[in-house]
This record gives sequence, C-alpha cells and structure tokens, in this order.
Amino acid sequence: MEYLVTMTTHVPDGTPSEEVDDVRAREAAHTSELAARGQVLRLWRPPLAPGEWRTLGLFAAADRAELDRVLASMPLRVWRSDEVKELTPHQNDPTPAASSSLPPGTAGTGTEFFVKFTPDVPAGTPAKDVEEAAAREADRAAELASQGHLIRLWVLPAEHGVSSALGLWRADGEDQMGAILASLPQIKYLATRVTALTPHPSDPAAPGSRERR
Repeated sequence: MEYLVTMTTHVPDGTPSEEVDDVRAREAAHTSELAARGQVLRLWRPPLAPGEWRTLGLFAAADRAELDRVLASMPLRVWRSDEVKELTPHQNDPTPAASSSLPPGTAGTGTEFFVKFTPDVPAGTPAKDVEEAAAREADRAAELASQGHLIRLWVLPAEHGVSSALGLWRADGEDQMGAILASLPQIKYLATRVTALTPHPSDPAAPGSRERR
C-alpha cells in the first residue's frame, strides 16, 4: 500500500538549537535507512508560511499498522503530528517503477505539483458526454506520462461520499502546468487544487539528496 503523509513539526519554545540540530540529523539518517528499505519513496516541501515546518511524504507499507510503526520510529515524531491518507492506484496511473520508485539522483527536471481532482459536473450535463470525456482522458493521461508530465495518479479516500483523484505532475512552471490541465478532456467536469512542490533534502529521488548511511 502507498500512503501520503503530511508531517507537521512544532518545536517547543525554548528548545536548544543543539537539540534541534541533533534530532534533525538523526531524522535524516533514519529517513535514508527507510528509503533503502523501500518504505520512504518520496519527500517534498509544500508552500510554507514563515515559521512553518511541514513535509509531504509518500510512504509504502504492507498496511496501516506497519506504516504507524514506521512513522513512530522517526526521531522528529517527538515534535510532529502526522495526517495519513491511504492511496489507491488510479486506473490511469502510469507504471510506478518509472516514477515514484526512482533511484537517488534520477528525478526529472522541472517543478513537481500535486493536483487534486474532484468531480464537479455541471447540472444537466448528459451522462454520455461525461463518459466520452473519461474514455479520452485515459489516452491523454498515457500521452502526458510518456512526455514525463504525469508521474503518478491515485484515488483518495472518499469524503462525504465523493472520491477525488490526486496526481503528481512535473512541468516547467505554473504556466505549463495550467496548460497541461487545460488539455485534459475531463477538465470541464472537475474542480482542481494545485500545489507546487519543492525538493526535500532527504528525498530519495532528488539530485543532491542526503547520502544514505
């Protein structure tokens, strides 16, 4: 199973900087070990406000119990809260071996984005139109994956009875990402939320990631 984990860290006021540095160093070393075991697949930084400390992580585990043990083993957990979402591969998901499981230093160039897609079909839209767009969407997704733009695509847990999709994309900036989304056959039937991602220093797939110990 794959899981998206939002990790938010709050260091208590008055904590000595030496203690913070020690915990961060141990976190980096342990993350490398988890990456070597195939349990940490990717790490990113989302947009942050001043003073915020948050990381998005793609984890692999046999089940939620194993994931909880992995998260509990991480040194920063003493100051951190984790929000977990179980991810199910989407029918248009590209081959994982060509994306999230990249070896160190082989991530592509450009900016990565998370895009959440939530159904938003205008009232009165014929069901046939929606079905035809979905059929064409599969071909377009395969084309964008072959171009290196669509990296992964998952189904998120349903909220209020509605299932959304989450895509990991790569583009040369926000303008190109917008153009890519505009080219999707289903886009007029979807609401989107785009999050630009920046590399995390311990991301297993990022050039210059911390060495495994």
